[in-house]
Amino acid sequence: MSRKFNKQNKLHIKRGDVVKVISGADKGSTGRVLMVFPAKERVLVEGVNVRTKHQKPSQEYPQGGRLDREMPIHVSNVLPIDPTNNEATRVGRTKIEENGKSRWVRVSKLSGEVIDK
Repeated sequence: MSRKFNKQNKLHIKRGDVVKVISGADKGSTGRVLMVFPAKERVLVEGVNVRTKHQKPSQEYPQGGRLDREMPIHVSNVLPIDPTNNEATRVGRTKIEENGKSRWVRVSKLSGEVIDK
């Protein structure tokens, strides 16, 4: 029976991954993931989905003005880059044994290489 409450959203992307955008206005561009929002299923990618934000003057920005900011995009619009051949790949999970302990790691569907460190 599946859990109804306290479900943890598992995403195929983690902070620090290099990803390729596969749909949307920035299709084809690559960047590093800066933040992940699992509850909203969105990721913030460096240099992707840049929008102009109007900032009121404050202590941090005494002049105010227009700032270019990255905005989050949906996690289904990005794919991680395969570490071996630098192509976008889907992600699978497999269990590995290390020092008598087992843990789940993300694996590239393209080459079978482990994506996690």
